[in-house]
Amino acid sequence: MRTRIKICGITRVEDARIAVELGADAIGLVFYAPSPRNVSLDQARAIIAAIPPFVTIVGLFVDPAQGEVELVLRRCSLSLLQFHGDEAPDFCCRFGLPYLKAARVRADADLVQYLSSYHAAQGWLLDAYHDRLYGGTGEPFDWKLIPRDLARPAILSGGLTPDNVGAAVRQVRPWAVDVSSGVEAAKGVKDAAKIAAFIAGVKNENA
Repeated sequence: MRTRIKICGITRVEDARIAVELGADAIGLVFYAPSPRNVSLDQARAIIAAIPPFVTIVGLFVDPAQGEVELVLRRCSLSLLQFHGDEAPDFCCRFGLPYLKAARVRADADLVQYLSSYHAAQGWLLDAYHDRLYGGTGEPFDWKLIPRDLARPAILSGGLTPDNVGAAVRQVRPWAVDVSSGVEAAKGVKDAAKIAAFIAGVKNENA
């Protein structure tokens, strides 16, 4: 199985183009105002316009109002929604697009029980737990906490970098990996060399 690659937290057209040229399968746009990687609707539209066919464009939200998501969808052509907060399963299904549900993994929580309510999700994104932040922490978690044979495809996130992504793919064998801060020069500004090294690290394990 080939592990797919998502580069998240894209804020610039040039970063989106580089990520796709280097082999990213998906790019992530953050629609969450407290995030340093938050994009405006105009930024998002410009980035989306620069993306060629057959690349998945993911919109990330954290506990949004229904109207917030609907506004983004009226203005931006997204392929997939990613919910990173405490959204209810029925809320995630309201928008006519497939969705990913993120879970912040920690030793004292039953991951399978939490995610079982989101059986309609196209995949489950597994991220590092932080009591105040929703993704983009740059911190990994113990991959041994991931149960075997999850009911939905697993997208591994949380503290991935060019240095550890090969080991992550070998150990977890996720459907996809998702990186943001691990390929940045600064928050919201991607580093082409780091993206290239990250993608090479995944492809080496896929060979």
